[in-house]
This record gives sequence, C-alpha cells and structure tokens, in this order.
Amino acid sequence: MDEKEVKMTLKDIDIPFWNLVLFLIKLAFASIPALFVVTFVMGIIFSLTSGLFEAMMFHA
Repeated sequence: MDEKEVKMTLKDIDIPFWNLVLFLIKLAFASIPALFVVTFVMGIIFSLTSGLFEAMMFHA
C-alpha cells in the first residue's frame, strides 16, 4: 500500500462555552495531584542539595 502524506490546516473549532468551562474545571482538578508530586520531588532535591552543601561547609 502506498501511503500519501496528507497536509491539513485546522481553521475553526466549535466547542460550546459550557462544555469548555467544564473541561477547564476538570483540568484544574486534575492538576492538583500533579502539583503535589512536583512539590514532593522538588523538596527531595532541595533537601539533598542543602545537605550536601552543609556537609561541605562543616568539612572545610
């Protein structure tokens, strides 16, 4: 089968306003657990780096 490359341009998206509002509310609620995960990972990284710098200061 010979596949041809098809190029297309999207010109308009017709989404009813309240459907878009509900989608954005769901998106906001879905981002809360992701915020907890990112905060936890960053806390671990900062704890490790601050402990490393503190160890270097007492060693010198």
